[in-house]
Amino acid sequence: MRGPESKLYQKLKKATPKIIWNRIENISVPGMPDVLGYNERKVFFTVELKVTRGNKLRFSPHQIAWHLQHPNNTFILAEALGPCTVKLYRGNKIKKLVACGLELEALAVGLEACCLELEACGLTLETLAL
Repeated sequence: MRGPESKLYQKLKKATPKIIWNRIENISVPGMPDVLGYNERKVFFTVELKVTRGNKLRFSPHQIAWHLQHPNNTFILAEALGPCTVKLYRGNKIKKLVACGLELEALAVGLEACCLELEACGLTLETLAL
């Protein structure tokens, strides 16, 4: 991870002190997301980081396949430079994200809202009843 994606990672890490983050530097598993998170709910999840100047996001075929094979607890955090908008998408929406770009309705918009969503990952109706 270099350049703009590294800066996005630093913003994410700073805004989520309750999440333990590990950057994934993996060349042996093509398509593996950029970071692995572990939240207070004891839930692991992955986040693919993308930064773009326009509406479109570029994914390798390996990244698309990875998200389709791992539909749960995977996310894509995208930042559009210029208006500096951060949006969070579920990984299982990757095909729609490729087709629609950042115009696709996001799970959360704005860094703070995205971070709250990741902190809540694993929160279900069943866990609320406990």
